[in-house]
Amino acid sequence: MTITGRTAGAVSSVRATLACGADTAARARRMARDFLGGLPSPAPAEVADAIDLVVSELVTNAVRHARSEVCSIELTGVAEGVRIAVSDLDPTPPRPRTPDLHGGGGFGWPLVRRLSTSVEVESHAAGKTVCAVVATG
Repeated sequence: MTITGRTAGAVSSVRATLACGADTAARARRMARDFLGGLPSPAPAEVADAIDLVVSELVTNAVRHARSEVCSIELTGVAEGVRIAVSDLDPTPPRPRTPDLHGGGGFGWPLVRRLSTSVEVESHAAGKTVCAVVATG
């Protein structure tokens, strides 16, 4: 994991490349909690929970749908809140689908969009990056 931009002990950005597997989302959530703990002002519990959910959903989508061997996550403190960027090796953007009430999924993408003030998907030669900003104030 790379930590950049420390300001008076505060962390303004962290980035990690993670091997995709069963524990990838859990590792990303731990990283997000550590990042939030390094911010100059603590995030309210409901904001921390929202960030935890967005990180979990974006990383889980990268592992499950992109079928990449690795994904990367970057968390950055921005004026609007916390920017979460997850990159994988598949250029196909996420597609909303009707949620399956019998356990087949489909809830993650709408949840990310609801909890975030902005969501962008950038396809590039190496795959895609999904960026979401969760407001902290």
